[in-house]
Amino acid sequence: MNLQKQMLEELENKEIFHQAKNYAFEYIDGIEQKDVYPQEENLKKLQVFHEELGNEPTAAKDVLALLNDIGSLGTITSTGGRYFGFVTGGATPISLATKWLTDLWDQCGGLYAISPINAELERVCEKWLINLLGLPDGTVAGFVSGASMANFSALTAARYHILKGLGWDVNKKGLNGSPKIRLITHSQIHASIRKSLVLLGFGSEDIEYISHDEQGRMVVNELPELDNSCLILLQAGNVNTGAFDDFETVCEQANKAGAWVHIDGAFGLWAAATKKLSYLTKGIEKADSWVLDGHKTLNVPYDSGIVLCKHADSMINALQATAAYIIYSGENRDPMLYTPEMSKRSRAIELWATLKYLGKNGVDELITTLHENAKQLADGLKKAGFSILNEVVFNQVLIALDTDQKTNSVLQYLQKSGRVWMGGSTWNGKAAIRVSISSWRTNELDINTTVALFKEAREACVVYS
Repeated sequence: MNLQKQMLEELENKEIFHQAKNYAFEYIDGIEQKDVYPQEENLKKLQVFHEELGNEPTAAKDVLALLNDIGSLGTITSTGGRYFGFVTGGATPISLATKWLTDLWDQCGGLYAISPINAELERVCEKWLINLLGLPDGTVAGFVSGASMANFSALTAARYHILKGLGWDVNKKGLNGSPKIRLITHSQIHASIRKSLVLLGFGSEDIEYISHDEQGRMVVNELPELDNSCLILLQAGNVNTGAFDDFETVCEQANKAGAWVHIDGAFGLWAAATKKLSYLTKGIEKADSWVLDGHKTLNVPYDSGIVLCKHADSMINALQATAAYIIYSGENRDPMLYTPEMSKRSRAIELWATLKYLGKNGVDELITTLHENAKQLADGLKKAGFSILNEVVFNQVLIALDTDQKTNSVLQYLQKSGRVWMGGSTWNGKAAIRVSISSWRTNELDINTTVALFKEAREACVVYS
């Protein structure tokens, strides 16, 4: 067997690429008929993959067939219109097509020298995002795997910047004996923030917690006296309620004291790009760093995290990397200067394609429609007698029945139905069903179908309780 010859033949005759294309089109065409979450019998079929690795190669057509025939049965239909679990966007057609094309390019996006197209499109996306969100000139962007890594990057820059201001070079001296950084936030911060803080050497006892209101917003009149040792953590879009902190008030106080403000806006910060919802993000331009995620609200395929920072030098120094073999271009952008990753996927190409396709008005329409769908769902469920626990300011809806047992029973019924999927949560000590409307594909029929399924689930749970 000549493996190289075999693979060259596969590239030349393109049979496996046509096979993959046909499978993909079948999947797309049947997306609305598929279960949103796999049925148990299909999940059991995945056990076929648990086998010993064979000694001999397997024919490429057989590998693809196995993935299509069995693997596709174990997929979540997050690209359909009735997946409401977590905050997972769908994927626009242009972004999928671009990903297909650029997967063949297989660009490593760390340096200009190894992917000029990615480096240039990162510069374009950076400029466009600053304009869309109304952020300060000179803000720099890094394109990472997701919001978790974006938060990590921003907080790394903040740590470097704050310690430098206190006379401590963390790159040279490390953390042992360093001045104390005061972390100020409320208990509704996202889990990725907590994870990032731990990775950066901060413990839970380092955090100064402030109260939050019934929607999960920081109670700003409890802010302590601030100084340049403070790192304040805010969020644009509470993961349960969708609520936004008061950025204007907090940032004004922080700016006077020389404190750093970081805004975790993985899905919510995109509201700044709309006419109807931009009021939610008033004052964000006064912060120091921001995080958002393209695969959520903007419906770019996984993975597409974005970190933005107005202190370019601090970000570059915090995420620095040097080695004799690294070829920095100098006048051109080298993406690895703005991320923890050295080798990284050229994800900015899909982001660029999506923004280019949509334009400002398309971005506005996409995001506003998600909000309108959430409002429609909340109104329909409220009329049907369900309790809506949050103010539906963006794309999140929290639903409950009169007892936790009924709420959990309805949720289980919905999840097992295969026709819709959403997750559970707890809010103010009460069990809740958490709906995140994040897909471009969700339409009025999906919303009405979901309301009807809630009614069906409630009736079934009453019968069998």
